[in-house]
Amino acid sequence: MSGNSNHYAAKLPTLAVVGATGAVGTVMLDLLSTRQNVWGEIRLIASARSAGKRLTVRGEQVEVVALSEQAFDGVDVAMFDVPDEVSAEWGPIAAAKGVVVVDNSGAFRMDPQVPLVVPEVNKSQVRNRPRGIIANPNCTTLAMVVALGALHAEYNLRELVVASYQAASGAGQAGVDTLLDQVTKIAGEWSGVELRALTRPTYGTYRWVVDTATADMDKWAVLSMFVYRPGARKQTSEVDIEDSRFPHLLPAPNNAQFVVQPYFAKGNLHPYQVLPTYHPLLQQFTWSPGVKFGGPGRVDFQTQLGATPQAPVLDRWSYTGYSVPNPQGMQLFLILWMNQNKPPTTGTHSAVIRRLTIQPLGG
Repeated sequence: MSGNSNHYAAKLPTLAVVGATGAVGTVMLDLLSTRQNVWGEIRLIASARSAGKRLTVRGEQVEVVALSEQAFDGVDVAMFDVPDEVSAEWGPIAAAKGVVVVDNSGAFRMDPQVPLVVPEVNKSQVRNRPRGIIANPNCTTLAMVVALGALHAEYNLRELVVASYQAASGAGQAGVDTLLDQVTKIAGEWSGVELRALTRPTYGTYRWVVDTATADMDKWAVLSMFVYRPGARKQTSEVDIEDSRFPHLLPAPNNAQFVVQPYFAKGNLHPYQVLPTYHPLLQQFTWSPGVKFGGPGRVDFQTQLGATPQAPVLDRWSYTGYSVPNPQGMQLFLILWMNQNKPPTTGTHSAVIRRLTIQPLGG
């Protein structure tokens, strides 16, 4: 199956690298080529479209074979560097053939019959593998727990609060390619920062407080809270409220707007003015379905000067029409973006949002 099957001592175990052509697999081959050699044959396995490729490992060209049950014949250990769904399907198949499976995905991390192993912390658990599979933690945990294991042994840690900012490569080669494509497209331009709520949107009232005056925003910055369906056609399936320092694309003196996309459709946009020193602002929209199934939906927008429901109303607007999306597949976003991709020039390119609440319709 490979060009190096007889080169190394027959008594050494056979290793299979599943996902050999991927981002992690490529690094794995480099490590196997530069670390102490403890393997006999190293078999390279990948998807059918990669079969036949030749990759270099330990200084030799090895042909990639397609992932199949037969590919694990004679294998002692298989390292899986593939997406969760591939590991979930093929890990047990390899294990059923007597292969010790070491899985790098998230497919088995929560399985009580699969040990979650970091060699520097609990290497003894590699022998406790009822399913024949060994999992390792997420990359951020893996690096951190080595130090934490030593600290825990000495000081008995009880709680850990962690914020994780992970690399695009955590999504494999596709993540790297996507990042490169995005950077190439926006080279020299400013986009903005985007936050997505984990809560799935539903019909109801969305209310939040903007605690930054437009006078304190950069002149190119636009603050937007909206529900949106990713993957929908551009400028559709979106409801949002936007604030900015200057009118930009709106007729002066308006610098804020209520929108049901597409904004260019007649009657889908309502501009209004927020004076530069006005803050805090209580903003909300109530999103509801049509009276009849499949009929036009409705959105009621409102902005108030103050942080309480009793504050005076600056502007309100209601829209009823077929442009109102249903909640299926929608997500809630807060974004501070730079109009025309301009870099910050004045003021600050930040804004403060407080007390975001969602009250489901009828709740």
